[in-house]
Amino acid sequence: MTVYLVGAGPGRPDLLTVRGATLLGRADVVVHDRLVDPGLLALAPVGAELVDVGKIPGRPPGQDDINRLLVEHGRRGRQVVRLKGGDPFVFGRGGEEAEALLAAGVAFEVVPGVTSATAAPAAAGIPVTHRGTSTSFTVVTGRVGEAAPGVDWDSLARAGGTLVVLMGMAERSVIAGAVLAAGRPASTPVAVVHWGTTDRQQVVRTTLGALADVDLPSPSTIVIGEVAALDLGPPDPEG
Repeated sequence: MTVYLVGAGPGRPDLLTVRGATLLGRADVVVHDRLVDPGLLALAPVGAELVDVGKIPGRPPGQDDINRLLVEHGRRGRQVVRLKGGDPFVFGRGGEEAEALLAAGVAFEVVPGVTSATAAPAAAGIPVTHRGTSTSFTVVTGRVGEAAPGVDWDSLARAGGTLVVLMGMAERSVIAGAVLAAGRPASTPVAVVHWGTTDRQQVVRTTLGALADVDLPSPSTIVIGEVAALDLGPPDPEG
């Protein structure tokens, strides 16, 4: 059998891909993150084993534990769906899981998902590229305190275009300071999209100079650039 690294999409259950839904419907084991909508887990067959490996900061399981779990279930000949928010290969650590499965000789397949890097801004009426406004966008991790190689904010800020920051709310003041120091003006439009695409969605529009004052928890997507001032969502039917 096979381990499937499936992208669950940006949050709204019906944004899961058809391929992902099909595999969920056949799964013996579903290993899922904490942000996966319960409606997606309901697609698994009755009797399927559901394993919550949501990583709350400071608490187990760690990534090595998850890797071992996938290898163990895969070696037992079970059909395993590793359900990960967004896309498995966009800051989802799916690459590490693929490496572990490859090293163990366990068959696997990567099933792409819709990433919140583009879906959350779109749900807020913000195109990450827009003719005459932004011809490029960069997706970057906001976890600047990790031991991994740091983000070159100077280069990113000078490159222009739109910056989309995932997992950045805890370090928003540091991020804003770094982008300001690199030359982006304090008046640069910024939007923060919390729980984008879902019925819990909240959008705060601000500026780079005031980003540190935005009080929204994770999961939130930060959009920095002129496109963040756009609001191209559907018209209010009551307006």
